[in-house]
Amino acid sequence: MTPLLIVGLFVLLIFLGVPIAFVIGIISLTGIATIPFIPNLTVFMKMFNGLNSFVLLAIPLFILAANIMNHGKITEMLVKFCIALVGNIRGGLAHANILVSMIFAGVSGSSQADTAGVGKMLIPAMIETGYDKENAVGVTAASSTIGVIIPPSIPMVVYSGLTNASVAALFLGGMIPGILVGLAMMLIVYLMGHRRNFPKYEKAARSDVWKLFKVSFPALLTPVIIVGGITTGWYTPTEAAAFASVYAMIISLFYYKTMKLKDLPGIIKETLKLSSLSLFALATASALGELLGYYKASEHVAGFFAAHIGNPRIFMLIVIAFFIFVGTFMDAIPAMILFIPVILPSALRLGITSVHLGVVVVMTLAVGLVTPPYGLCLLIAGSIANLSIERALKGVLPYILALMLILLTVAMFPNVAFFVPKLLGVM
Repeated sequence: MTPLLIVGLFVLLIFLGVPIAFVIGIISLTGIATIPFIPNLTVFMKMFNGLNSFVLLAIPLFILAANIMNHGKITEMLVKFCIALVGNIRGGLAHANILVSMIFAGVSGSSQADTAGVGKMLIPAMIETGYDKENAVGVTAASSTIGVIIPPSIPMVVYSGLTNASVAALFLGGMIPGILVGLAMMLIVYLMGHRRNFPKYEKAARSDVWKLFKVSFPALLTPVIIVGGITTGWYTPTEAAAFASVYAMIISLFYYKTMKLKDLPGIIKETLKLSSLSLFALATASALGELLGYYKASEHVAGFFAAHIGNPRIFMLIVIAFFIFVGTFMDAIPAMILFIPVILPSALRLGITSVHLGVVVVMTLAVGLVTPPYGLCLLIAGSIANLSIERALKGVLPYILALMLILLTVAMFPNVAFFVPKLLGVM
């Protein structure tokens, strides 16, 4: 009876709008308090132990790198370079929006930072040049989901910490799907642009493109250094995140001179606020893991799949459907911490590698960033344009379909994503 009461309390708190991190903490404390021989102190010990990981230090550091890029106007330079490259295509500003998100993804690993940084510049610019608000918000929010797919990816770092899967394999496994998602979204912009007569810019002269490339080169080099260093084993994800932060700060202070030392305290404060939300949810989810372990949740799930599901593709479809549902009201990090330990044993029994499962789960939870009621990227983009969530959702739907198409392709045909890590010998 107690598990049913815990589930009921969970649903009630979610319905009342309690933040998910506090919901998980309340459920953990309440559930463990009903078990006589487990002291309540266990909840707080698990919370602290859940954060006692060198890998998880990468989360605030990657967010710091993204914030420095935004404050140092590096993102603005990347936007100008992308407009010069693709601005002459019908719907050029929307194409540039997607392209800069793909580049920004190679630095920050944070979709929310991408939405905020790119959205503040491009959403007003798109509206001014003739795009309706729905399209401006839709393409900005949707393209920012690429931030957690193309490496480096904060959710992939967390997944690696949960499963001991190779970070290098996860990063390389997300590279091709992320690029395919970006190209699929650009195809949608191209088709919609001709039908709705989206505006375009004059073709930039080669000399202007070359000039912008030289200016943007230090920023463009960052993803190559980060991903290359991790995949070759030169440094860990946490060291890469630290390097990205220091590198972004150096080029902002001394190369571009778009940031001053007095700006750093505010940037660090903003970083701590953003990262604390994810890390607190991660801590409380670690405590809930103890409760789920007591009730042998993973064994029950494994028994169900062993008895009823023997096909790995059907299993993957169930996982996708489940995490799409979970992602509508929960952030990716607590969702993975809660449910990955439960479903991973079943996936391994069916012959699905932990890396394949990780890429599929991260891509699925990326959908949750643009679907209400959670839909954080959609909420950020909508607030920039002063657009209701209903109208914003209408604008993002075509791009969600593109993401879902690539997701299903990767789930059903893993070689699409993993021929690169296999070629490089990391899988």
